Amino acid sequence: MALAPKFAGQKLVAAANPETLHTLELFLDYVCPFSKKMFDTVYDNVYPVIKKKYPGKVQLIFRQVIQPWHPSSTLVHEAGVAVLQTQPDKFWAFSKALFDKQTEYFDANVVHEPRNKTYERLAKLAGGVGLDDKKIYSLLEISDKPDKDGGLNGGNKVTNDLKLLVKAARLQGVHVTPTVLFNGIVENGIESSFSKDDWEAWLAKNIV
Repeated sequence: MALAPKFAGQKLVAAANPETLHTLELFLDYVCPFSKKMFDTVYDNVYPVIKKKYPGKVQLIFRQVIQPWHPSSTLVHEAGVAVLQTQPDKFWAFSKALFDKQTEYFDANVVHEPRNKTYERLAKLAGGVGLDDKKIYSLLEISDKPDKDGGLNGGNKVTNDLKLLVKAARLQGVHVTPTVLFNGIVENGIESSFSKDDWEAWLAKNIV
C-alpha cells in the first residue's frame, strides 16, 4: 500500500534502495497492550537486525489504527499526526515514548481529564524527544469558541490528516491490532508474542 509523502515519518528504513524493498506494515494502536508488545520488540530488537543483515531490502511502516472503544485512542493518535506534521523524523522516537507511557492514557486515567489537558500531557511527552511542545499543542488544541462560520465541531489542525489515516486502515479491512501486512498481504504468521528469535527466523525465510 502506498504512503503519502506527508506521512513519510511512519517509515523506518535501514538504507535507501526503493527498487528492492520489501514492506512490513505494522497496524498499531497506541493504547493497545499487544501493539505495545510488538512495537517494543520491533523497535528495540528487530530493527537493529534489519539494519545489520537486510539493509536496502526491507522497510517498516507504522500504520496508525484508532480503536474507538477507547476514547483516548483518538487523542494519542492525533498527537502522532501532530509529530508527523512538525518533525516526521521524530515519529518513531515519539511513538516509543508514548508506548512507554501507554497506561497513562488508558480509560481509567483519562476519564476525568478534559480533552485539552490530555493534549497538554501529550505535547509535553513530545517535548521530551526534542519536539516543540508548544507547537504540538497548538496543532491539537480544541477551541471552546465557534469558528468564523459559527461551527462548533471543527476539530483541530490534525483532523484532516487523521481522517486519511483512518481511511487507509479501513481500506485494508484492519480491525485487530496489531495486524501485520507483508508486501500488501496480511501476514497471519506474525503475532505480538513474536520474540527477537521468532522475527529473525521469519526474516531469514522471507526477505530475499
